[in-house]
Amino acid sequence: MEINENNFERLASYLQQTLSPDPEVRRPAERFIESIEVSQNYPLLCLHLIDRGQVEITIRVAAAIAFKNFVKRNWGWHLENDGPDKVAESDRNGIKSLIVPLMLKSPSSIQKQLSDAVSIIGKYDFPLKWPQLMDEMIEKFGTGDFNIINGVLQTAHSLFKRYRYEFKSQELWEEIKFVLDKLAKPLTDLLQATLGLAEAHAANEEALRIIYGSLVLVCKVFYSLNSQDLPEFFEDNMETWMKAFHVMLTVDIPCLKTGEDEDAGVLEHLRSQVCENLCLYAQKYDEEFSPYMPQFVTAVWELLVNTGIQTKYDTLVSNALNFLSTVADRSHYRHLFEDPNVLASICEKVIIPNMDFRVSDEELFEDNPEEYIRRDIEGSDVETRRRAACDLVKTLSQNFESKIIEIFGQYLQVLLAKYAENPANNWKTKDTAIYLVTSMASKGATQKHGVTQTSELVPLPQFTQQQIIPELERADVNELPVLKADALKFIMAFRTILGPQIIVATLPLVAKHLAAGNVVVHSYAACTIDKILTMKNPGDNKPIVTKEILTPLSAELITGLFAAFTVQGSNENEYIMKCIMRTLNTLQEASLPFMIVVLPRLTEILTVVARNPSKPHFNHYLFETLSLSVKLVCKADPNAVSSFEEALFPVFQGILQADVLEFMPYVFQMLSLFLEIREGKSSIPDTYLSLFPCLLAPALWERPGNVTPLIRLLCAFVRQASPQISADGKLNGVLGVFQKMIASKSNDHEGFYLLQNLLLHYPAEELNQSMRQIFSLLFQRLSSSKTTKFVRSFIVYMCLYAARAGAQALVQMIDTIQASMFGMVVERIFIPDINKVSGELEQKIVSVGITKLLCEAPEMLADPYVKFWPQLLQTVVQIFELPPDETNIDGDTFIEIEDVPGYQAAYSQLNFAQAKPIDPLPEISNIRQFLVQHLGKLAQSNPGKIGALVASLPAAHQEALQKYCAQSGVQIA
Repeated sequence: MEINENNFERLASYLQQTLSPDPEVRRPAERFIESIEVSQNYPLLCLHLIDRGQVEITIRVAAAIAFKNFVKRNWGWHLENDGPDKVAESDRNGIKSLIVPLMLKSPSSIQKQLSDAVSIIGKYDFPLKWPQLMDEMIEKFGTGDFNIINGVLQTAHSLFKRYRYEFKSQELWEEIKFVLDKLAKPLTDLLQATLGLAEAHAANEEALRIIYGSLVLVCKVFYSLNSQDLPEFFEDNMETWMKAFHVMLTVDIPCLKTGEDEDAGVLEHLRSQVCENLCLYAQKYDEEFSPYMPQFVTAVWELLVNTGIQTKYDTLVSNALNFLSTVADRSHYRHLFEDPNVLASICEKVIIPNMDFRVSDEELFEDNPEEYIRRDIEGSDVETRRRAACDLVKTLSQNFESKIIEIFGQYLQVLLAKYAENPANNWKTKDTAIYLVTSMASKGATQKHGVTQTSELVPLPQFTQQQIIPELERADVNELPVLKADALKFIMAFRTILGPQIIVATLPLVAKHLAAGNVVVHSYAACTIDKILTMKNPGDNKPIVTKEILTPLSAELITGLFAAFTVQGSNENEYIMKCIMRTLNTLQEASLPFMIVVLPRLTEILTVVARNPSKPHFNHYLFETLSLSVKLVCKADPNAVSSFEEALFPVFQGILQADVLEFMPYVFQMLSLFLEIREGKSSIPDTYLSLFPCLLAPALWERPGNVTPLIRLLCAFVRQASPQISADGKLNGVLGVFQKMIASKSNDHEGFYLLQNLLLHYPAEELNQSMRQIFSLLFQRLSSSKTTKFVRSFIVYMCLYAARAGAQALVQMIDTIQASMFGMVVERIFIPDINKVSGELEQKIVSVGITKLLCEAPEMLADPYVKFWPQLLQTVVQIFELPPDETNIDGDTFIEIEDVPGYQAAYSQLNFAQAKPIDPLPEISNIRQFLVQHLGKLAQSNPGKIGALVASLPAAHQEALQKYCAQSGVQIA
């Protein structure tokens, strides 16, 4: 792409279309931009377009987002996928020279996107391939222009925030040292200069807003640079920084106080970040920080006591409470909290006020239930005052349990008595009481089981019977909805502690709340039912709620769940959908009578959400529920699959034609499920066959999320439609997919899975014509980039080839590529690495393949290969007797993508659509017996020779062989 006026206008026009609410306009524009983004000069076009002040700001922001997405998708693609570099070298250099100056002069909406792009580029290129970046940034500190300085600090924050969560490594230490050597002093000088300017401009509100904005960013960068370890420079200059932090916490600047109740101002952001920095030092650098601790405890305490209940202070209060929790948890600071008067004061002035249900919480509960739920039960990153207050209660309860429970017990009685006086008006006091009990009682919890450890001083069963159950027993499910939600959350949180008897008894009460008109209440009811249905008895690990217990409730449950979708705000409620899935799974065949209602509704919902997918979790559970329904119905009647195909094919066709990226992996999984149900029962319908050529389109395979489900679908076609694939001349297309998979370190195992299916099911005569080329490709990949995963897969494939095509065929095939090459394979792959193969099925294939090589390939008993015969037999015995070798082969630095923290794969496996593992050698059940029977026959046809070879094995291996012989009644003479 050339950088010219025509291309600027064209790109701006398509970017404008990507902002359209109409999917018919938006999607083609998105596809076009995706198709041109790897063209040379595309990223530079984006940057120049961003720089054009005359262009409408929405288009410039769209260009910035498109540029960031380009960097995200392509900058490190070649490193992670072992493929070609998608970004031209000239583009890389151009971007690095343009991006920082452009970002510094851009509006904040663009600055944010470019800053994120710098962060991604920095992850791969900084500092080794972008050493000039630091000098370029530090140089700008001297400009005195705080708009530019803030841009630099924002970039530094984006670049260095990954230090907060990166794993320790030599490479990371070296990078941080490089940054500290360059930045630590200029950052400290900037801090002091900025504080000086704040004093000088004390009367200038506009200047102070910018100056304090800089201090917020300075504090964020400080946090990142101190996250891994305490740098020497900051330790030496701790006095300077701590003095500055104290000033920032205590200074009063009336003109920076906003009249807003909701949005935090710059002063709140600054104090909040200072509290976070103090928390880091209190947790990690306790000893060095200890001289400053008392003054900061006092400052934070005073800050908390004097801070209002408005929403704008939430993050500040949360971080301040976290600081107090951290200090209270350190044994040598407990004396600060031991005095009962201090504890009473903390409870009265800090904890109770921050546990109260405020007007802003009530508004959130009514107007934005999704956000309320996210904060309340999902433990989202948005720290709430309540959660921080609860954490402080837990910390204090652990260290001063009896004192805290005594103090709070008194408050609890007061709160509940006030509620009892006038429940309709004083319901908020009971809400605080329930939250207080939850905080005091909880000592340990897990996502799977809820609270698992509680304080013995809090009588939970009694509180549940007296205060929680009555709320759920009220006839009107819409009365006092906040308390309904509290009661449901209480049951959900303490489900393991309350025990099966109470939990099963509450199930009908919980179920009736699915009819509540409030979104939070029916979501919590669905979530509670979901959690209860996953509970198991500790003794026998069986569910506490069986289908027999659930069946009497099933009609009410299913009606209530689907009715909830009709409530405004719950049309795509993930908790409801997950609960439907869990209910059907618990009911199993008892759910079949309801399918006549369930399936049309699910299809209807899918048709609607496919137009504009926006809730990933809801969509996932929708496809899980559909898959489960298919399995349940087809288990009872396999022919019913055609009814599902009839209902769902039009929707799936629409999804594939409209290229709905989010849904395509799910559609491929469900098509695979349909084909697998048909396998061996009916012929493949023409609708599938007409789809097959589309599956080979290269564009589909470029999207990582499609790969695994597409391979599974291709394999289903290979198993059931190989004659048609052959007749249509599509084998080369399938082998093209195999070649693409094998070239990728991430996907090579998928290539082997496809190849195994071809070997087992495709007409051998035609496949054999390509087999030499297939083996050549595999050996090329082995020599160019050898990984443990590839070697394991290759060993399994060669052994399957020996088992199915014949051992002699394998030896001859490899030796036709290069004379005596099979000996190298045995010596360099089989013998050293065969014990790296894990998995029951894989180990079976390997043991059978090697047995066939030992007993059915004459070449193995003659020179030059006979010397390897005992060693190969030894490896088979080790498969039987030893655990798999989990170590990597030398030089393998490949990391499975799932192992990388924070990586979200685009492919989501549907649990209820999983393929059953297929045994390619079902005729062999006992592999040890298979080995010794074949050895026995070989020994009979080669008198004396096999016995002598076996005798050269180590004693332990011979002993194991003798044991197999005795068990199978075989002799090896």
